[in-house]
Amino acid sequence: MATLKDYRDERLRKLDELRKAGIDPYPAKSFRDTKIGDILKNYETMEGSSVVVAGRIASIRSFGKLAFVVVEDDSGKIQLFLSGGGNERTTARNDILDIKAVKLLDAGDFIEAYGKVGKTKTGEISVLTDGMRMLTKTLRPLPGRDGFTNKEERYRRRYVDMAVNPEVRERMIRRSKFWQATRDFMNAHGFIEINIPILEHTTGGADAVPFVTHMDALDQDFYLRISHELPLKRLLGGGFEKVYDIGARFRNEGVDDEHLPEHIAFESYAAYENYEDGMKLYEAMIKYVCEQTWGTLQFKVGEFEIDLAPKWKKIKYADIMQEKFGVDVFYPDDKQLRKILKDNNVELSGVVETPRLLDNVWKLVRRQSAGPFWLIHEPLQISPLAKQEPSDPRVTQRFHPIIAGTELGNGFSELNDPLDQLRRFEEQQAMRDKGDGEAQMLDMDFVEMLEYGMPPACGWGNSERNFWVFEGVSAREGVPFPLMKKL
Repeated sequence: MATLKDYRDERLRKLDELRKAGIDPYPAKSFRDTKIGDILKNYETMEGSSVVVAGRIASIRSFGKLAFVVVEDDSGKIQLFLSGGGNERTTARNDILDIKAVKLLDAGDFIEAYGKVGKTKTGEISVLTDGMRMLTKTLRPLPGRDGFTNKEERYRRRYVDMAVNPEVRERMIRRSKFWQATRDFMNAHGFIEINIPILEHTTGGADAVPFVTHMDALDQDFYLRISHELPLKRLLGGGFEKVYDIGARFRNEGVDDEHLPEHIAFESYAAYENYEDGMKLYEAMIKYVCEQTWGTLQFKVGEFEIDLAPKWKKIKYADIMQEKFGVDVFYPDDKQLRKILKDNNVELSGVVETPRLLDNVWKLVRRQSAGPFWLIHEPLQISPLAKQEPSDPRVTQRFHPIIAGTELGNGFSELNDPLDQLRRFEEQQAMRDKGDGEAQMLDMDFVEMLEYGMPPACGWGNSERNFWVFEGVSAREGVPFPLMKKL
């Protein structure tokens, strides 16, 4: 049975033969002028036209003076039909391969083909090929679809996965549409995209463990951002009114179906708006993005049947926690919370304060919630950056969309009282000093910005988890190159 070495040695021999014939197996330029998909869609008008197509060889069949080579670009596949002989185009260029050179080709190679659009005797749309150019000679054969299903192999050689599994490429195209639709919606609503730093002296805006790196030029340690929040709000203090950013953020946490330590996230802030305004805007945004990306508002996500179309109801955090577990979130009993978590096989390590206990009990509720609905009015102690609700100062003007058992965003009326913000930062820092590595850091520069003044505003953020959920895939299936442990 032939081994990978055998296949590679044979391809190296063909590579050497091409070079001895004066043919560059890796030219810099392609003369392609037509996409394969255009021929397939417009055959009636393109029949008889001269074209140059290019792509990867999917298969080769050779019968002496006849050969059939199927090539594929990102728009489709087409058959190249070659017969013996040559023409003026073939003899005018010494880098043109005729049917005699088919023996030097392999599945996986990239080639260019010159000819006219037509059909073979069997009626198959083809390029009646006069000649070909080698664009890339490959040295390793691609595996078949059935032979490349191991997840770890697929993730480690994602470029092979994409080459043999077109649905993976199509997913990445939808991922691109997802973020483009987000940009289009925000731009249409008067927001400006401003890219903010990834490296920070003090990181904040979320409860997460940061990555630490060292900058040689300044001989100081920096954090990779865990959130876009605080720099974007500084822009509001600087006079911008509607801003957003889309880019990577980093959280030094575990890898599971919903989380990746590095992922793409989106955050936006609108001055002179509050959480009620935010719920209207971002419900419309999520619906718009889904329609642009998938063409529907109805989804089957795991066990949940989801319809995003109707107006989403609002449910208070205290009400749903009381209903599901009998928890009084305003006078929480740590012993009760720990028992609930234990009874549901949830184990927490390290120092765990009451807010973390409440959050993990809430997650038990969330996982059983189909939605869509807005979760509102989280308690003050677990929302350190949100404004209090004037009608009930125990809660905040915070909102989450709950869809298919997960939170698909986070927003609130932003806190802009510098003294209140300082007090909440100090509470978070005290939790951090006790060993809670996810508690937020005291950021005095941000407090100073608030003392100069930031207008009332609504903030919102969501990550590409939204894409993974509606796409129906795990986190690592939903990104082009998932990070893997080095072998």
